[in-house]
Amino acid sequence: MALAVVRGFTPTEIRAQMLANLHRWKNQDTWGPTYDEWQYIAQSADDGALFSVMLGRDENAVRLRQSMPFVGLLSQEEVRKLNEEAGS
Repeated sequence: MALAVVRGFTPTEIRAQMLANLHRWKNQDTWGPTYDEWQYIAQSADDGALFSVMLGRDENAVRLRQSMPFVGLLSQEEVRKLNEEAGS
């Protein structure tokens, strides 16, 4: 899913969605330590750090993507299709 987001949206659009989600989750008291890390990445201007976490295969990137705050950029249909392809 992260690859589809990177292919379809600019870093600015991704960061805006991340920050909007993080803000909403903080207000809903659904905040965890991982979100602090994501917030730091989203507020940074370092596209390399953003893409490294979104696309990386290292343990830290995989861990962070388990709580990805860029949800909502892809349509439900796109997400369904990606999930189906991943299950094949």
